[in-house]
Amino acid sequence: MPDITDRIIQEIKRNRISTTEVADCMDKTGAVRGVTALNRGFHKVGRIFWAYAYNESNWEFHEQIRTPPEESILFCETFNFGDRAVFGALVSKFLILYRQLTAIVVDGYLRDAPHLMKENWPIWMRGLTPIGGFNRRNEAPLDPDLVARKREYYDNAVAVCDDCGVVVIPQSLLNESFLEKLDFIEKQEDTWFDCIDRLKWDTFETVCLKKYQDQHSCEKPEK
Repeated sequence: MPDITDRIIQEIKRNRISTTEVADCMDKTGAVRGVTALNRGFHKVGRIFWAYAYNESNWEFHEQIRTPPEESILFCETFNFGDRAVFGALVSKFLILYRQLTAIVVDGYLRDAPHLMKENWPIWMRGLTPIGGFNRRNEAPLDPDLVARKREYYDNAVAVCDDCGVVVIPQSLLNESFLEKLDFIEKQEDTWFDCIDRLKWDTFETVCLKKYQDQHSCEKPEK
C-alpha cells in the first residue's frame, strides 16, 4: 500500500489541486516567495530533491545533482549568489530528460531563456539573466549547520507547482489529517461555485455567511 506521502501526491495530481488550495489547507502558508513559472500551463507535484549553490559557484551544485531520484522535483536554493544564473539549458535538459525529474524549481536565477522556453520544460525560478555563475570549487563548504537544517526541512517534503507559483508541504503535515483537508477544500470549492453559478448567490452569502451550511437553503434567499 502506498505511504501517506504518495497518497497525498496522487490526490493532488489526480484532482489537479492548485497551489492556492494547497496553501489554504496550510492556513494560507507554504509559498516560495518570488518564484514564478517560466512556462505556463503546467501542474506538477512530487517529492523534493533539495540542492544548493553558493558564492557565485555552481561546482558543488553539479556534484549534488548527479543522481537525483526519478520523478522528484529539484528545489535549488542559492546563497551569496547575487543575480547570477545557477544554470541554464544544459543542466535543465540533463535533469528533465536524462534523470527524469518531474520539475525544476530554483530560488535564484536561470539563463538560456530562449532554449528553456522553446523546449517548454516545467521550470519555476526567481528570474532570468544572461550572466552565469562560475565553474570553480569553493575553498570552504557551506555552513554545515545551515545545510543540515535545510535538509531536515526539505527531505521528504512535497512541492506543488502551477501558474501561481510553488508551495511546499513540509513533512510534518504529510498525514491523514492533511489528506482529509485536501478532500474538504475540493468539495468546498465545488460548493462555492455551485452557489454562485446555479443558485445565483453573491460571494458574501457564499463565502462569508456560508448559507449552504443551512440544509434547508436550496434556493437563493430573499433580500
